[in-house]
Amino acid sequence: MDEWFEKQRKELLRIIEKFTPEDGTHETEVPGLRFIRSSRLSEPVYSVYEPSLCVVAQGSKVVMLGQEVYQYDPSSYLTASVQLPITGQVMEASNETPYLSLQILFDMNQILDVIQASDDAIRTGNETSRGLKVSQLNDTLLDAVLRLVKLVETPRDIPVLAPYAMREIIYRVLQNEHSASLMQFAVIGSHAQRIAGVVEKINRDFALPLRVEELAAEARMSTSSLYDYFKEVTGMSPIQYQKQIRLQEARRLLFSESIDAAGAAFQVGYESPSHFSREYARMFGMPPVRDLRRLRSTMVDEMTISAEIK
Repeated sequence: MDEWFEKQRKELLRIIEKFTPEDGTHETEVPGLRFIRSSRLSEPVYSVYEPSLCVVAQGSKVVMLGQEVYQYDPSSYLTASVQLPITGQVMEASNETPYLSLQILFDMNQILDVIQASDDAIRTGNETSRGLKVSQLNDTLLDAVLRLVKLVETPRDIPVLAPYAMREIIYRVLQNEHSASLMQFAVIGSHAQRIAGVVEKINRDFALPLRVEELAAEARMSTSSLYDYFKEVTGMSPIQYQKQIRLQEARRLLFSESIDAAGAAFQVGYESPSHFSREYARMFGMPPVRDLRRLRSTMVDEMTISAEIK
């Protein structure tokens, strides 16, 4: 990293650290901007990424999409172009040098506006590619991100300046070598934009039986084309995608609500508790009851460590 880049990164680091007094995800007053802090290496965290830009100020993180692994650090950034069920894990962090990062959520209408206003500065097309990319962080994008982040220190400027800063960030992302990954989902009628509609429907109706023929008809595709494009974008089939969404939601229900494994299974769309338990163990490494016991034990240990540090 050159001297200017390192200076900008340290300023980004200073602001994120200032507004993240403890581990966790911290929403900011800037719409769509959140900060993340972790003072220790994390266990795998299962979640659904929204369309967004993720930048690391300190440490590194690995994100797994299906069988694919994406790692990014202060020299790179990650873009998610569509809702994707991922497994994330902080790989570099400590009390002295915590993992610090930010996430900027994207609005597809904003992206489309930037594309339409850019004339020939951004090339558009109907390519379909993976909805998750890691790219090299350059000076111009880092500078635009820092301008948005600095607004958390001057809240009265946010309503006027945040939309302009967000617009520049989108423009800079779209100019990079992997721009098609994000751009494709904003182009009305593109294959990727239709797949994004299918993804949204599966996320909304994940507990209902999945009928690929109906999804294909709504997307105005043949079933084989839907399967091919869906796998190109998400790295998995529609059935595999639905399964990950169901199991993640079941795990959330088990941990946050007074519900047993059978109740969670039925609530997310499984008819057989034994089938649910097998698939749950396949994804999370152990059956629901044992996994829940381990999660609660881990939480108690983390609370104890946090209290000792304070």
